Amino acid sequence: MFFSIIIPLYNRPQEIKELLETLVKQTYTQFEVLVIEDGSVDDAKDIVTTFTNKLDISYYVKPNEGQGFARNFGFARAKGDYFIVFDSDCLIPSHYLDNVKNYLYTHHLDAYGGPDAAHPSFTPIQRAISYSMTSPFTTGGIRGNKKSIGQFHPRSFNMGISREVWEKTGGYIITRLGEDIELSIRIHKMGFTIGLIPNAVVYHKRRTNFLRFYKQIHFFGRARINIYKFFPSELKAVHFFPALVTLGLLFIILINIFNSPIAQIFNLLLAIYVLLIFIHSWIKNSSVKIAFLSIIAAFIQLTAYGLGFMEDLWKRVIIKSS
Repeated sequence: MFFSIIIPLYNRPQEIKELLETLVKQTYTQFEVLVIEDGSVDDAKDIVTTFTNKLDISYYVKPNEGQGFARNFGFARAKGDYFIVFDSDCLIPSHYLDNVKNYLYTHHLDAYGGPDAAHPSFTPIQRAISYSMTSPFTTGGIRGNKKSIGQFHPRSFNMGISREVWEKTGGYIITRLGEDIELSIRIHKMGFTIGLIPNAVVYHKRRTNFLRFYKQIHFFGRARINIYKFFPSELKAVHFFPALVTLGLLFIILINIFNSPIAQIFNLLLAIYVLLIFIHSWIKNSSVKIAFLSIIAAFIQLTAYGLGFMEDLWKRVIIKSS
């Protein structure tokens, strides 16, 4: 099996260097790499060139259109039987391609997704963010999980599709705001088989500070409404959870300001929730510092997603503005 690895890139030359260094170490070597520079000002041409003697690698430059269409650009030029998409801020364990190849030989999947994890080299904030994005105490608990609610939708930081899927679907039809979920839903609806490969793990660096994390997750909340506009039935009760948490936090603030007699009950419930996050993260990361940071990351994730979700729910669904 020959893999084509497609990596869209936008103004992140140092990230692509770290990612390519991990691909050099793959134990399965039947693959090519296509780096798609999507209109970057700070390009990675010189860095990618240093890998031409280490990898079967191609570098392309195109006008900026967003990551979805950058991946399509790569798909159209790929030679592989199976196309794998990574985000540029991922590190790939050395046995990743071996794990995928072995799984696909024993389980027929037209498309797959894999989990993400925190690498030991990540900063405490990055590890806290990684915890929040995969925690059972946030909506992260449904990501990369065999027991996820409803159909499994691979995310484009770590997913693969067969050549046939690309040819039948045409790839991404939107370039941002949930483009990977929209593609996954169409793949399902066309009768292809999608599944999780549990040991196809990547180390996903995500954002390096909480402000960038907030902006990213706010975007994700808006993306969920964008998906709703294409597929109304895909909006599930769980997608309202961050918005309800956000409104609940506002409610708790207000009842404390006005010294409501029920404030103590809600303060206790909130304290229990915070304690559960702290203890669980402490156990997972063996670090008190990361456990404290995980509390911050969890509330940023929930409120950022909730606010983005409510913003576009109001604008695009309730009052139906463009």
